[in-house]
Amino acid sequence: MIITAAETAVPASAAPATAPQSPARAPASAVDLAGRAARACLARAGVPASSVGVLVNVGVYREHNTFEPAMAALVQKEIGINLDYIADPEPAAGFSFDLMNGACGVLNAVQVGQALLETGSTDRLLITAADVHPAGDADRDAGYPYADLAGAFLLERSAEPGAGFGPVRHYTADRPTDVEGYLDTGTMGTRGRTTITVRREPGHRARLTELAARAVTEYAEEFGLDLDRTLVIGPSARTAASTAGTGARAGTWAEDGPGVRAGAGGEPHTAAPVLGYLRAMDGARRDDYDRFLFVSAGAGPSAACAAYRPEGW
Repeated sequence: MIITAAETAVPASAAPATAPQSPARAPASAVDLAGRAARACLARAGVPASSVGVLVNVGVYREHNTFEPAMAALVQKEIGINLDYIADPEPAAGFSFDLMNGACGVLNAVQVGQALLETGSTDRLLITAADVHPAGDADRDAGYPYADLAGAFLLERSAEPGAGFGPVRHYTADRPTDVEGYLDTGTMGTRGRTTITVRREPGHRARLTELAARAVTEYAEEFGLDLDRTLVIGPSARTAASTAGTGARAGTWAEDGPGVRAGAGGEPHTAAPVLGYLRAMDGARRDDYDRFLFVSAGAGPSAACAAYRPEGW
């Protein structure tokens, strides 16, 4: 299973840090951002929305703290996938659902996609991931650590032996989570729809990096990966590879990334693997790397890993 196309999207009103910020700028919308990333992804692949059989949405933070209806259905409508069952009655087209597992959501969706594509249940699967502050502007909440950002992967089967994703593996740490996002009903007052609390204990980044490093090491040992020839894509990936005791040259998207403006609440979250993949494809060379290794780590605490080799590598 290969990535046919990938794209990211930020709020249309986002401006460089040096530009004046308008107090009347439109709030960010997870549905809008996911839709924009998905449409750009399909355009890059050169395929119509009607060719998508399954849409999996993995975003966590949404405008107005919306949980019903499923965000995937709203994103499907935004993209325009199979909106008329009479005109387009193909039974395998336009099925969508949410799959929420924090930072590991994209790799969870990849695992689902492997099962659906390998069994012929669909020919194309679209993954969307978008997080926005419930008030629609991550800049205005100093305690909210994530960027308003979306990403999309379009997945298809590959006829090239060895190309695409390897197995997805999951790892957990034997300790309480030190990262969680929740609606604090005791303090929200009348602002519940525009409020979110994200608690991250001191030192959480180092602990997540340690978990990511263990995941990288165990995955490489299980599947015999040469980490000196593997580009690791993940949170603080360079540090994680070093902590794992490998010589792996590693990419990182946790601290910054193209299209994420300075001060946008901080880090990519659910869409980070998409951003990391685009950066890797922009700078990686086949002479230097045999494959990529996606690693995600987040609340739980949990981590996920999956190897990936683009076609032609």
